[in-house]
Parts: sequence; structure tokens; C-alpha cells
Amino acid sequence: MATAATPDDRLTGPPVAYAGIATRAVALAIDAALSQGLFVIGAALLGLIGSLVGDIRSGWVVPTLLSGGWAITVIGYFVGFWAVTGQTPGMRLMHVRVVARDGKPPSLRRGLVRVCGLVLSIVPLFAGFLPVLVDDRRRGLADMLAGTVVLYADRAPPVVELAAEDVSLAAGDMWGQPT
Repeated sequence: MATAATPDDRLTGPPVAYAGIATRAVALAIDAALSQGLFVIGAALLGLIGSLVGDIRSGWVVPTLLSGGWAITVIGYFVGFWAVTGQTPGMRLMHVRVVARDGKPPSLRRGLVRVCGLVLSIVPLFAGFLPVLVDDRRRGLADMLAGTVVLYADRAPPVVELAAEDVSLAAGDMWGQPT
């Protein structure tokens, strides 16, 4: 559907294949809510089981387990969806997908790098997302670190035009890098 891209097109002009900041922000908000919901449900179930088994008395064990469980849930959510389908549920709702240089969903390693980049983008008041506004491929810090781009799922991927003097570029390479 072209309706998901409308807010970005209003901000940046004519439609392009790379997803803009508005669409990506809504997708991230949806995914954050879903991953937090999964964590809360899992923690509640484990809390119920723990109350049936017995109380944990140590003051540091519960916060440590909760922190670790939260990190595993969030990392597993994003990396898992990116590596398997190239889309999280929020990205699917907003009709965007993330791809690596080969045009396929990012590998587990690229997904982990992208999650680290996502954290680094969020920490300084979401400043890591500002490059999306000025980069010609609308890449944020996480995309630059992981070597990925976010594309609209319902638009044709961009094709790099070959210059007469440089015929070594692949026609479908979105980065303009030699293959």
C-alpha cells in the first residue's frame, strides 16, 4: 500500500524506494510496544511459577534476571525477525523491510550489529536517526554500521545507473560498491 509512505513523501518530496524517518519511527514504536509486551507476559509467567515454587530472597538476583531477560527478549525479537524475514511486525504494518548489500535479509551477525547501532542511535536523544534526513539512501547510524538499508516493501528497489567509465558496478547494487 502506498498509504504507509505518505507521511515521508510529504516531508521529502517525490516517492523513493528508501523508507523515511516518519515511517521508520512508527514501525519502531510498534515494535518497542510489542517487544515490551512479550517481556511483561514472560516475566509475569515466570513470576507466577516462582511464587508457586518459593520466594527468591536475594536482593540482586531478581533485578539481574529481569535485566537479562529483558535484553534477551528485545535482542531476540529484533534480530530474529530481521534475520528470518527482513521485517519486524511493526515494519510489516508500515510496509518497509531491511535488506543487506546482497538484497537479502540481514544475517544474524548484521542483525546484532544493527541492534547495537539502534541502541547507540537512541541513547543520545535519538540523534543517531538524524542522518536519515540527509543521507541519499536514508540510512541511520544502525544502517551505516550494519551495512543495511530500509526499503518500502511495495516499491521497486533502486537500481544504480552504471557510469560509462565504471562498468564494474552491479546493476542491482544499492550501495554503488563493486561486487
